[in-house]
Amino acid sequence: MKIKVLKFGGSSVATVEAIKMSGSIINDWSKKYKIIVVLSAMYGETDRLVKLTKCFSKNPLPREYDIAVSSGETVSCSLMSIYLNSIKIPSKSLMGWQIPINTSSDHGKARIISINNQKLFNELKKFRVLIVPGFQGIDIDNNITTLGRGGSDTSAVAIAASIGSECIIYTDVEGVYTTDPNLVSDAKKIPKISYEEMLELASQGAKVLQTRSVELAMRKKIKLSVRSSIKPSKSGTIITDEDKSLENNTVSGIAYSRDEAKITLSKVLDQPGVSSKIFGPLAKGNINVDMILQNVSQDGKYANLSFTLPRQDIEKALKILKKEKKNIFYKKIQHSVNIAKISVVGVGMRSHAGVAQTLFDTLGSNNINIQLITTSEIKISILINEDYLETAVKSLHKAYNLNK
Repeated sequence: MKIKVLKFGGSSVATVEAIKMSGSIINDWSKKYKIIVVLSAMYGETDRLVKLTKCFSKNPLPREYDIAVSSGETVSCSLMSIYLNSIKIPSKSLMGWQIPINTSSDHGKARIISINNQKLFNELKKFRVLIVPGFQGIDIDNNITTLGRGGSDTSAVAIAASIGSECIIYTDVEGVYTTDPNLVSDAKKIPKISYEEMLELASQGAKVLQTRSVELAMRKKIKLSVRSSIKPSKSGTIITDEDKSLENNTVSGIAYSRDEAKITLSKVLDQPGVSSKIFGPLAKGNINVDMILQNVSQDGKYANLSFTLPRQDIEKALKILKKEKKNIFYKKIQHSVNIAKISVVGVGMRSHAGVAQTLFDTLGSNNINIQLITTSEIKISILINEDYLETAVKSLHKAYNLNK
């Protein structure tokens, strides 16, 4: 049985016309393959449902919250099935709990444990197309769970992995670009990119694919591609294993994130265990810390420690750290939200020198100060004042010849 997994994002099912357009793509594929379609909620619907739950409680019960916000995917799946059957394509929608897609019990951020692929195989013997909601799952106690925002990508890759199929992500862009084309007009589509590069770009702010989906595809070696549901004939971007041709490009892309905040603790005692006293309580508060910089005083007794975190968590983090002040023994706490992160990514960094120098020269010539720097084997991330974000991204994009 030849099977393809196709995933359509919210913009691809946003209207009646969009559903019909996506349906025509499904129809074309179904002439040669059995198809499993994974759908997001209609564009804006999840946000509407989230706001609706907040009308009744600032902190709704996680179980009931997941039931409410996952209903958007249920609706888009049923509408697509109704349409496909109306044009004589035998189709059936299956909810996450009907397969089932088994997950952990972490409401709002559940992780997929297993998928009953035998159910999928049995149903595909009777139908040309199965339609499955992304984002949804069910835990060991039969509670509906959700995978977190962007979780439909993860659902699609997980299903593809469970049945050994290719996964094609259809969205409103033609593929993965060298940077955000809405910010840089001469950004170019990348025909092929490695799993590692895509993972770095996704985790650093590129919104084409959800990070967990790329991580899963890389681990399971799933053939993954991104294509446009508006221009389906375009080739899109293939995410694949690293090869020598990919290493020819020193830098493949530039990602950025405005959703950043920075906290600085002054005169922290420089001794073993202090970092645990800072980051332990933050972890218990479910706050993810990203970039960290520590400057030790000349006498070696004290240090200033700065780190970044999601902007939405700044008040929560400040509250936790102020509560822990007696345990941490810092003198002063400062914070900033007017910052942004830019990440330069490319597997070619492993074999090409001068990437960092180009970055420093470019920002220096534009009088842009760097507040924090972190690096990995294929990435350099910097923190700057948000006011200079657009200038920095455009200048770096040109400096690395990504517009060529």
